[in-house]
Amino acid sequence: MQTRHFRYSEDDGIAVMRLDRPERLNALTFDSYLELTETFEALRTRDSVRSVLLTGTGRAFCSGGDVKDIIGRLLEASEADIHAFTRLTCRLIENMRLLEKPIVAALNGTTCGAGAVMAAAADIRIAAQSAKIAFLFTKVGLSGADMGAAWLLPRIVGLGHASELLMEGEFISADRAREIGLYNRVVPDAELMQTATEHARRLANGPTMGLRITKRMLNREANMPLEAAMQAEGWVQAECMLHPDYHEAHHAFNAKRAPDFVKNVGKTR
Repeated sequence: MQTRHFRYSEDDGIAVMRLDRPERLNALTFDSYLELTETFEALRTRDSVRSVLLTGTGRAFCSGGDVKDIIGRLLEASEADIHAFTRLTCRLIENMRLLEKPIVAALNGTTCGAGAVMAAAADIRIAAQSAKIAFLFTKVGLSGADMGAAWLLPRIVGLGHASELLMEGEFISADRAREIGLYNRVVPDAELMQTATEHARRLANGPTMGLRITKRMLNREANMPLEAAMQAEGWVQAECMLHPDYHEAHHAFNAKRAPDFVKNVGKTR
């Protein structure tokens, strides 16, 4: 996997995606938006990748769209070009959620705008103590409902906290974000990558089928009535019971060893 606008590497089943424009606080450009979107889509069928670790270099995870490259140019863009851009930004978040592999976001500093929504689209957020976050769209005259933020946030922190974050657009501290459930863990800055990598590795070594179905159902069940959710869960759990991972877990338990789910990657039954 070759990338030009962010750093990409693979390590024992983990795809490490690192935004790497520290001089611009890892602000996104038109090109990096597109490349991130295409990469998350390509990872759906890349069996060598079983989890993703998303982070940034320097003092920021991501400060949103680049003021010079994006915001300035959009002020002069045609209506059609503006619509094409907003569709692209939404497609990035959609592809993160449709990637049925766990995404761990290691938030290493300032996280705002598009960066905040990317963090929300991840499955697990591990934050450095310095990782303040803001959904600051209303601060620049836009809607807080941007890139899927109004879909994601209420599911993470509840409607009340989501309304406050999206309407006021203010930065909140790492401790406050942890308190309302936006961050899963807050650690000292020096421990961030080790902690986030440990989470990504545990998930990479987990049951690929079970994790894939878990993410799929988390996406879908929020909009299902109870009866439909019960029927769906009954169906997918039966399918998981037919998968080699279920049998491997049983054999490992009897043999008093750790299960080896990695050997079943790519298998259906």
